[in-house]
This record gives sequence, structure tokens and C-alpha cells, in this order.
Amino acid sequence: MDQISQIRTMIQPVLEQNACSLYDLRWVQDGKMRVLQVSIMHADGSMDIDTCALVSEGISALLDESDFISHEYFLEVCSPGAERELRTPQEIAAAVGEYVFVKLKDPKAGMDSVKGTMTAYEEDGIVIEYMAKAVRKKIKIDPENIALIRLSVKI
Repeated sequence: MDQISQIRTMIQPVLEQNACSLYDLRWVQDGKMRVLQVSIMHADGSMDIDTCALVSEGISALLDESDFISHEYFLEVCSPGAERELRTPQEIAAAVGEYVFVKLKDPKAGMDSVKGTMTAYEEDGIVIEYMAKAVRKKIKIDPENIALIRLSVKI
């Protein structure tokens, strides 16, 4: 088991105790400092600073006690952000009704990307409702044609 997998297993009780789940866990290089970045969220996709602080304290205590990481590092506990990537079919399905950005592998209807509200998630694709020159339109996108899909902030 690699180090990230071991850390993931080690911190799971802290996440459960604070009613949140792990979105991402990775090492990031920030100048000369290695940063253990722990991205967390509640079941509804939200996150707050108080929960981040509690989880940070719990994880920090666990890692310090175990002395598992031999080198110097900085622990960063954060939310995955308002424009987080949707990485699994479950995350995509849960985003129905949300405003999303989709980057296409192959352009469709003259577009290489689309921003709009995901109105449906089906096995054969997602449906995005978007505005084009003040006209409301819909496009169905095959899952194989999605290069990237993420939540987007509507401005």
C-alpha cells in the first residue's frame, strides 16, 4: 500500500466523526515545502471553515502521533471548491440541476465546450440546457465525448 493510501485509511475515522468525505488527497509542492492537501466535503457538496479546522486538528494529531511521515510538511485541509471537477458517474448524476462547464473531446454543434444547467443524466449521455444568443437550447452529450466536466459558478 502506498503512502497516500495509508494516509487515506488512517484519516477515515476523523472524516466520519466530522460527517464529511474525502474528495482528494495528494502531495503538492509549494516552493521548497511539501504540502499534504486534504480536500473534504459534506454529503451535499458543501463545506465550512469550522469543519475544515476540526478535521485539520484531528488529522494533524493522528499524523503527529503516528510519526508516519518522516519529512517536513504542511497540512492543508480545504474544500474542493465551488468549481470542482466531477470525476465519477455518481458525482455527475448528483449534479443534475447544477450549472456546469463541459469540455468536449470532439466539437459538437460547433462548440468545443458548453456552460449550462445539467437537466438530465442518463447512461447514454447528459443533457445541458444553455443560452445561445438569448435563445434557450439543449444539447445531449455522449459520456465518451466528455474531456472534462466540473461545477461552474453562474455569473
